[in-house]
Amino acid sequence: MNKVFPNPIMLAIDTSSLDDAKSLIVKLKDCVGGIKLGMEFFNSFGPSGIKVLKEFDIPIFLDLKFHDIPNTVAGAIKASLNMEPYMMTVHLSGGYNMLHRTMEEVKEYCAKNSLKIPLILGVSVLTSIDDNDFTSLGLIGKVEDQVIRLAKLAKDAGLDGMVCSAKELKIVKKKMGQNLILVTPGIRPAGGIMNDQKRITTPSQAVSDGADFLVIGRPITEAIDPVQALNNISSEI
Repeated sequence: MNKVFPNPIMLAIDTSSLDDAKSLIVKLKDCVGGIKLGMEFFNSFGPSGIKVLKEFDIPIFLDLKFHDIPNTVAGAIKASLNMEPYMMTVHLSGGYNMLHRTMEEVKEYCAKNSLKIPLILGVSVLTSIDDNDFTSLGLIGKVEDQVIRLAKLAKDAGLDGMVCSAKELKIVKKKMGQNLILVTPGIRPAGGIMNDQKRITTPSQAVSDGADFLVIGRPITEAIDPVQALNNISSEI
């Protein structure tokens, strides 16, 4: 694990209830490295909701997975930077021009407005997709092959890191070295329910294989005792 990040757990708060989000943060914020907010929360509350949660003084991973033509993504990214996220995501399948333009816009806008530059992460292949789904999309090869291609793209475009399943961590580290921050969703404790995830692994295995951050949501947020569930995962790591 990268020693720069002492707590690798990013708590995924996927909810359309602001009260539920605040309650989870109050209970768990001292035991996680940050919170991940995705489309469900953002589409419910927008920037004003992010502003409310920032009052808890916790790093925010804004996971909106931007994917469009370069100009549109550049505009969306700039519009998001005033929320001062710790990390943000774009889809690597948007291509080099989109990714490179994103990085240039982020650096320029943050410098001009005296903002701290967030980590920009590229999403590779969603953890809900396996080789069978990959074939149905008309893509050639295996998921692992595509993740490696996208990892190289992320590195070439100057991104800070990428999001990939734990199944690809070792091969990405081997091929790309230590330069890319690796963020891993699809984390399930031993014996946990898979839900809609397919390429999963345990927290301890993911960290052992090279993950810098673990995105963990339902195994904690839907537990009868979220605090105990988080403590169990932390102990396992």
